[in-house]
Amino acid sequence: MQNKDENGKKESSNIIGSSAKRFMNYSAYTLIIPALNEESTIGLLIKYVLSHYHGMHVIVMDDGSTDNTAEIVRRIAKSNAEVKFIDRHAQGLQRGLTASIVHGISIANTKYAITIDADLQHPPEVIEKIAQCLEKHNDLVIATRASVTDWPLFRRIVSKSLVLVGVFVLFLRSAQRSSDIFSGFFGVRSSFFMQVYKANKNRFIGNGYKVLFDLLKCVRKGSVRICEVPYVFNSRKGGKSKAGVKQALALLKSFVS
Repeated sequence: MQNKDENGKKESSNIIGSSAKRFMNYSAYTLIIPALNEESTIGLLIKYVLSHYHGMHVIVMDDGSTDNTAEIVRRIAKSNAEVKFIDRHAQGLQRGLTASIVHGISIANTKYAITIDADLQHPPEVIEKIAQCLEKHNDLVIATRASVTDWPLFRRIVSKSLVLVGVFVLFLRSAQRSSDIFSGFFGVRSSFFMQVYKANKNRFIGNGYKVLFDLLKCVRKGSVRICEVPYVFNSRKGGKSKAGVKQALALLKSFVS
């Protein structure tokens, strides 16, 4: 079952200083932030979340940052019990965005988990809409890119081509689909995610970066309640894109696993 947000309107991206309603207490939510060298934005994101979503837990899953990301998060965590910093690289764990998110959700200890990029391309004000949809008994809420700013033509072509392949793979397997199968911004009922993951561990490509696709391909179409929340994908506010050859190969592996 799939539906848009209440009014079917596109969510527009906004600046970090915009306000969000505190329509509820967010103590049942953990925000998972995978990070790698995000010193220019990580502090802004966490401070926004703490000031706008009362009670929300935040776990930063660091994958071996060599800048000041760790120092910034640990400084915030000293005065905010809701914030945790996990140095996955120091623990010798597998590197990769998917592995980081799975790890984060597994230790969240909250009913719901929401994943968001640290670079502010995912507008944090949309978290409110995701939470609202989860409260309506949806298992999975996907923030879908209604439009993307500042992408060159070549990147758009490559992205569209990969999406078409991914949709075809899901179709062949009668798996659950979405209008944005590669979104990195989504909310989920934690127990649902972990149940699917534990039954399909070998199909989640840890060093990849499309964990939502790995989840969708393991879920039969129509067996899960899904809501979509459209938004505008922002320009990167800092740091560098992590996409590269290794990530592309991991995605191809995900297609056939």
